[in-house]
Amino acid sequence: METIWFKKKGLLFIPISLIGIILYLFTLAFCINVFIAIDRHSHSNSDTLYGIFPFVVSAFTILFWIAANTSEKEKDIN
Repeated sequence: METIWFKKKGLLFIPISLIGIILYLFTLAFCINVFIAIDRHSHSNSDTLYGIFPFVVSAFTILFWIAANTSEKEKDIN
């Protein structure tokens, strides 16, 4: 049995199950937490952006990979 957590809409993946929604919420909570922690010690906007960039990109890359592997597979037209 194949688990389907996300549905692909263009370039985005929309959660269609409780697990998908939880993954999105955990990713957003992680990114907000990282932003608050790094912004507390930064001296400028560019310090904040440079500090959060690796964490946010990594978190959403992992989420995108999970979503791509747990979404409906597109059917071959051929």
